[in-house]
Amino acid sequence: MYILGISCFYHESAACLIKGGKVVAASAEERFSRKKHDSEFPQLSIEFCLKKAGIGTRDLDYIVYYEKPFWKFERILKSTLASWPGAPRLFAKAMVTWLGDKLWVRSIIGDKLKVDPAKILFVPHHVSHAASAFYPSGFETSAILTFDGVGEWTTTAWGRGEGKDIKIEQEIKFPHSLGLLYSVFTAFLGFEVNDGEYKVMGMAPYGKPKYLDKVRKLVTTYADGSYRMKMEYFTYHKSANRAYGAKFVELFGKPRPKDLHFFTKASGYPSYFGEKPDNYEELCALNQEYADIAASIQAFTEERILALAKYVYEKTKSRNLCVAGGVGLNSVANGLLLRRGPFKRVFVQPAAGDDGGSLGAAFYACHAILGKKRNYVQDNCYFGEDFTDAEIEKFLKSKRIKYRKIASEGKLCNFLAGEIAGGKVVGFFHSRAEWGPRALGARSIMADPRREEMKEVVNTKIKFREPYRPFAPVVLAEKAADYFELGDFEHQGLTNFMLGVFAVKREKRKVIPAVTHVDGSGRLQIISAKQNSRYYNLIKKFGEKTGVYVLLNTSFNLKGEPIVNSPQNAFNTFAKSGLDILALERYIILKEDVIGYHG
Repeated sequence: MYILGISCFYHESAACLIKGGKVVAASAEERFSRKKHDSEFPQLSIEFCLKKAGIGTRDLDYIVYYEKPFWKFERILKSTLASWPGAPRLFAKAMVTWLGDKLWVRSIIGDKLKVDPAKILFVPHHVSHAASAFYPSGFETSAILTFDGVGEWTTTAWGRGEGKDIKIEQEIKFPHSLGLLYSVFTAFLGFEVNDGEYKVMGMAPYGKPKYLDKVRKLVTTYADGSYRMKMEYFTYHKSANRAYGAKFVELFGKPRPKDLHFFTKASGYPSYFGEKPDNYEELCALNQEYADIAASIQAFTEERILALAKYVYEKTKSRNLCVAGGVGLNSVANGLLLRRGPFKRVFVQPAAGDDGGSLGAAFYACHAILGKKRNYVQDNCYFGEDFTDAEIEKFLKSKRIKYRKIASEGKLCNFLAGEIAGGKVVGFFHSRAEWGPRALGARSIMADPRREEMKEVVNTKIKFREPYRPFAPVVLAEKAADYFELGDFEHQGLTNFMLGVFAVKREKRKVIPAVTHVDGSGRLQIISAKQNSRYYNLIKKFGEKTGVYVLLNTSFNLKGEPIVNSPQNAFNTFAKSGLDILALERYIILKEDVIGYHG
């Protein structure tokens, strides 16, 4: 039985195809369209999934959409009407958008895919999130937590999963939202909402939560972990372009200008910012205030997640917890939840945002609606597109790109490990692309973690991003406890997917400074040979050469672009950046061989 899950029209559009309860293929639309956070109908992702399975739309048994459009329309209609006449443009814009296409999802899917509308099912947004975490977790029973900005009405939910069934016990509804609160601070700190939240998380360790009491003034909290926003501070419920009001500014001061470079005494002033400004000290002090605000909203988020998790544990008594929704990508909070929360095991869906809703919708239809037996455990994310040697060679020859092919796996890993140990930065392209926003050794940039200057090298030459954002460490499974404080926690539900932050052992911080954040932590991926043998063997060979079984791993993309998907994407990024080497599977391209390339 083939079931296709679809998410689209709001944040990350995606498609996921399952067969017999197992994932065949899944991808966000942005990987194909090259439009970051593409929210349009995922036509290209659907075509990829069907091609991977070797089927057409007529072979699909069901197509499942990840939320209930009419429920969402009700919320939009009531919210915009409640703001009348204060925000007439918001109402007009919402009605044009909704009455134009978003309301008629069944018709759109039927027309696009030429399928019988009777095959099209709908699953509530937060049920899709819950299903995306519970069914692939491998847990027979589990508590479930979902957090995001907003689905139809729901923003936070908890429930439980048992066998094939999911039951949502309690919900918090719009406009009260932990995800939207974090986004308000994202906007206040000068970043793009739905894109810059991870920048706030990266900025937070440079500050102290001096304003935690002020953040608490924005929200009323309750003993059961629930909360209510004090809406007099906010405008996101009645404005299309402003998230906070005058009272918020009175409390926290002027927002951070979007064009202000972020730097503090601790972060330093990177060379790619240009000349140091004359008022450097003054700007350091100003940015320190913003870092303290970032630390405060991060601390509050962790506080609320832990409070709700403890309440959910009291109600379910389960030692397992499944997490999904956009807030599930807050890796600092995830690590804290495992270390300080009441649960023994925590599994977070790697595509925790709206993209993962497509996977959850498909699994919910399979198990909860159709009653099919569970037979799948997710231990990796390699669900995307891959390319054969013949396809790669055809591309290289068509562009007249000079390359050499390394015959064996052993020679390939030995060569790349030696180059990385010598200070080279490698674009690593291997097998099927990752599902979700993390680069996990299929579309990764790799560098030497022993060299502290690699932070600036990779930022300056390739990523062109803010200096406070950390680079991630990847470590061999059998060596992980040598470098990181993992305790006795069953951390695989986080560390398989780079979804938890853990402390670097104090004596190792100077050994791997390029992947140690300012607070001594790292957003950790632990890799086994079973998950990705080439990636594993590269790190192992690097360890044999250097004595350090860790590599610096960051996503293979330029600032503002999606992670690369195809050999063409990878080469374009290689050619436009300061990457030294591109490894397209076993095909090696050196930068000196493509200088001046115009394709």
